[in-house]
Amino acid sequence: MPIDFFERHQAVLEQAQRVAAERGYWSPHPESPSPRNYGEGAAEAGASAFEALRGKPFPLDLPLAQGSVGGEVSPFGFALGITYPRVKPDALIGAATKALVQWRRAGPRAWVGVCLEILHRINKRSFEIANAVQHTTGQAFVMAFQAGGPHAQDRGLEAVAYAWQEMARIPARALWEKPQGKNDPIRMEKQFTVTPRGVALVIGCCTFPTWNGYPGLFASLATGNTVIVKPHPAAILPLALTVKIAREVLVEAGLDPDVVQLAAHEAGDDTAQDLALRPEVKIIDFTGSTQNGNWLETHARQALVYTEKAGVNQVVIDSAEDFKAVARNLAFSLVLYSGQMCTAPQNIYVPRGGIRTAQGSMSFDEVAAALGAALEKLTADPAKAVEFLGAIQNEATVARIEKASALGLTVVAESRVLEHPQYPQARVRTPLLLRAEAGHAALTQEWFGPVAFIVATDSTAHSIELTRRSVQEHGALSLSVYTTDPKVAEQAREAAEESGVALSLNLTGAVFVNQTAAFSDFHGTGANPAANAALSDSAFVSNRFRVVQTRWHV
Repeated sequence: MPIDFFERHQAVLEQAQRVAAERGYWSPHPESPSPRNYGEGAAEAGASAFEALRGKPFPLDLPLAQGSVGGEVSPFGFALGITYPRVKPDALIGAATKALVQWRRAGPRAWVGVCLEILHRINKRSFEIANAVQHTTGQAFVMAFQAGGPHAQDRGLEAVAYAWQEMARIPARALWEKPQGKNDPIRMEKQFTVTPRGVALVIGCCTFPTWNGYPGLFASLATGNTVIVKPHPAAILPLALTVKIAREVLVEAGLDPDVVQLAAHEAGDDTAQDLALRPEVKIIDFTGSTQNGNWLETHARQALVYTEKAGVNQVVIDSAEDFKAVARNLAFSLVLYSGQMCTAPQNIYVPRGGIRTAQGSMSFDEVAAALGAALEKLTADPAKAVEFLGAIQNEATVARIEKASALGLTVVAESRVLEHPQYPQARVRTPLLLRAEAGHAALTQEWFGPVAFIVATDSTAHSIELTRRSVQEHGALSLSVYTTDPKVAEQAREAAEESGVALSLNLTGAVFVNQTAAFSDFHGTGANPAANAALSDSAFVSNRFRVVQTRWHV
């Protein structure tokens, strides 16, 4: 490599490995968008860079492109007007396969060094990427900056750290001696070469294109695979910026930029399926619907397929010291990004006989009313509420709210249309909270978006059993339990471990069930139908490379 990117970032890599082992808090990417962290004028420069991209072709040099595609519309109410080079699947596969030869020979140190430099440069453009994330996903700006920027970068770095750790376990050479009694020992020298599997495909989602896309992208890239990045047609820009930065770093490293390519395409075509079934594609990372994830797992038999799909996330309320704090925490979890998070709670189980609190007993109706009131209070001021709610990413989610409203269930909190003070055409809806009885058919499916149910159960034991069964059958990425009884807490932990879902106990402060932190929290377990992998652990990276040995007598 003309530039030793590995040495430049080695200290950060080593720290990332240490923290991943300790599981404590650490991030090299400040999550606060303050000038103190990113410099004076960084916010304005990022906004200007985003505006400069609008209404014109995206400046990405893909020599094999034939025509262009576009059509992104901000959930805040305006068209981006950006077009992207369109490269056909045959050309993408051919270029990725050709680039793989040089990339494979570069070796693990180069692979990881390039990844670290890409992440470093992405971080420097966090404000530009934040604007791109905001106006493709509908996230409010601060969330777009944090989740789409530093938190996504942390997840990418986490994957790189695990990749280097696993590859570094393999010695380059070894001397092998086998005693032969009185005869001379058999002596052999052995060389072990880490080799990539081949071409990797990252299939992006429209709500968290970078946060969900970076783990797979960097896990595959850091283990020597070439990567084709296929964004969701409604959220191309954040990943297009990522690909552009990656290609610039590759060129500076003296490597073929086609190690990373963009597969932008029109909505409704078969690009994803076409690429996924190619024999050259050996790894697929997917975030999206259960239907599409199941199709990939069933049909892309030549590839390792890592999926995150739909799940039904649940809350069990047994008892509480301070129910007002519980209601505030839950209300914010429901409001945050309008419930468009794969970890957002949906089914909230409460015994129909009520719960115990430090202030006395609360009936089921009182619990429901308190939660509804907390939602109303949090969304009462539209100017403040939109900074939590963001905007609804697509019309299908709005239609889902309407469908839930027509179920005939008692409404605890109505979904209201709010006007965004800065973007009058934005799709903004407050959460819909409905009352349901345990066993209702609606509770067995994910209602992605601002839809939740407060569910009457026979008892806390019944609530925990419903949770266990639902996770095993339908999957979940999060479970939250509120109880003051250690025995109930232990029962909840046992159910979570048996069904394979992450558990949060008694969250009442500034941490919410839908949030996870890189280097500390494992996102997903791979142990229930909602995801077949965890972000990130050794299993997420270790099978993306193989080891080829050469041996000879000495």
